[in-house]
Amino acid sequence: MALETMKNVREIGGYKVMTNDERPKTESGEVDWGRFDEMRKDYPVCVDHEQNMISFKIQNGPIKEEGINGCQVDTLVAVARKMITELNSKFPCRENALAVTKLQEAEMWLNERKREREARGVEGYSKA
Repeated sequence: MALETMKNVREIGGYKVMTNDERPKTESGEVDWGRFDEMRKDYPVCVDHEQNMISFKIQNGPIKEEGINGCQVDTLVAVARKMITELNSKFPCRENALAVTKLQEAEMWLNERKREREARGVEGYSKA
């Protein structure tokens, strides 16, 4: 049921979301795993509604050194927030609302870290 909250999501955290419809197929209709892996750079978040799974290709190395090749940890936080927010709209409770608030706070601190690193000119590099 939780994954239903991602049914109409096509983008999250600035990244495209690959769904079952976008997965490349072979002529026999099977997933073309070679092409799938190549597409992960453009679709680092993959939602498989048939298997009730989400997978993430995580950025490997700093973006300014390696280029964009996956998503950041803040994308995982955004997905969790989206799922809990949608569940809370159907089954509201204090605990869900608090979890959403804390995930929003986590996103705020990750954005603050990024702003601070940008101000110092080290964002996207292997520098402290």
